[in-house]
Amino acid sequence: MIVDIKRRFRPWTLFWLTFLWMALQGEFTWANFFAGLAIALLIVFGLPLPAMPVQGLTIHWGKFFSLMAAWVGNLMFASVKVAWLALRPTPPPRTSIVRVPMRVQNELILSFATMLFNLQPGGSVTDIDIANRMWTVHLLDTDTDEDLQRELASVARLEKRLIETFERR
Repeated sequence: MIVDIKRRFRPWTLFWLTFLWMALQGEFTWANFFAGLAIALLIVFGLPLPAMPVQGLTIHWGKFFSLMAAWVGNLMFASVKVAWLALRPTPPPRTSIVRVPMRVQNELILSFATMLFNLQPGGSVTDIDIANRMWTVHLLDTDTDEDLQRELASVARLEKRLIETFERR
């Protein structure tokens, strides 16, 4: 029981939840501080999150910032591309649903990859087979085989960057 409480106790989480509560109330008073602290304690101890699968993970900060910069660039490009596909005076593009193998070993990084891919317009992960490390992906604008290969290469680049950033091999 004591070990479980020690594992759940996160001082920074309590601090940020208390600060967030006071910010949402609009004024910094002692009453808001104690109410925020009580709510933070209730959240931390009453609604615990499961342990994160972080064994073997490190963050290479330079590669992380490179990953984020590349992702923002891809986000801008994909947004303009999807807007053009929606506004152009031709029929809608052909779409594809494909299965893509993922080499990411850690489930947390697999969820990061899914989140990063789904936040960009032009494609979405519709199913994840965790046991076999496979995505089922819906891709927009795959009129030709070259377009399909370009989209699959984009998924492979994202995966490669995540492996380089987070996983030790």
